[in-house]
Amino acid sequence: MLLWSIFLLFILALLALDLGVFNREVHVPTTREALKWTSLWAVVGLGFSLVVWYLYNHHWGQRDLTGTDAALKYLSGYLVELSLSMDNVFVMALIFKYFKIPTQFQHRVLFWGILGALVFRGLMIGVGVYLLEHFQWMMYIFGAILVYSAWKMVTSNEEIDPNRNPVIKYAKKLFPVTNTINSEAFFVRRRHILAATPLFIALLMIETTDVLFAFDSIPAILAITTDPFLVFSSNVFAILGLRSLYFVLASMMDRFEYLKYSLAIILFFVAAKMLLHNYWVPAEWLSLVVIFVLLFGGIVISLYQTRKENKLESAE
Repeated sequence: MLLWSIFLLFILALLALDLGVFNREVHVPTTREALKWTSLWAVVGLGFSLVVWYLYNHHWGQRDLTGTDAALKYLSGYLVELSLSMDNVFVMALIFKYFKIPTQFQHRVLFWGILGALVFRGLMIGVGVYLLEHFQWMMYIFGAILVYSAWKMVTSNEEIDPNRNPVIKYAKKLFPVTNTINSEAFFVRRRHILAATPLFIALLMIETTDVLFAFDSIPAILAITTDPFLVFSSNVFAILGLRSLYFVLASMMDRFEYLKYSLAIILFFVAAKMLLHNYWVPAEWLSLVVIFVLLFGGIVISLYQTRKENKLESAE
């Protein structure tokens, strides 16, 4: 319990510094600024593996894991969550584009969206761990979900339609929605009537789509470990870097067209670990290497292919 309390206080302190100190003023982050923050969050996320190694070596963890095994499981989970978060970034960009959210207000929407995501994912992780510990056959259910998610990733096109979202429909029944965005407020008063702004509707869209993404990512990391602390901490650090990663990737979405294929293969790999857990248990370092190579390879191939295609188009 002490470990969880210290960790949650640390995360709340990071969030308070982010919104209350470093990003207090409304502004449009430059690419250089976004890269700096992305690098910082990556260093913090990867560096936390050393903390995990120390904690589990000194028996602070809740499971019978050595420090090395715990650190490798954490890193594998972190890379899986980070890679799947990239797909989430592209959906966020589509949501902002659909609602015409000015860039200078997107940071605040992302902050509260990510804070809500941490709460929802914490609840889903708790449910997932409970199910796997009490019903062994759930491994096959989660494995099947991952196989379906991988297939859906390579066959479906992302589209944003708020009119098909039941949460958005219900919100519009509760509050009138303004058509203009003049500030970063989620609610404004119009003739003594409390009205929601498009920022609030975009926030609801981000929250609900993240819950759908969590149905992919939570089973994926549970295929790596069912240790609640490792699952939650790897999720947290992957999500914390999502905001700055968005401002890096959103402007060049079309350059990562082929990344979804490597993400799908990662999902197939972790699904295989779940479905074949009685017959095949790969070493932790092997899982980490496979996930890293697939993620890195997907990024490199995407950049190479899109650059090649752009050259061919320019030649024509």
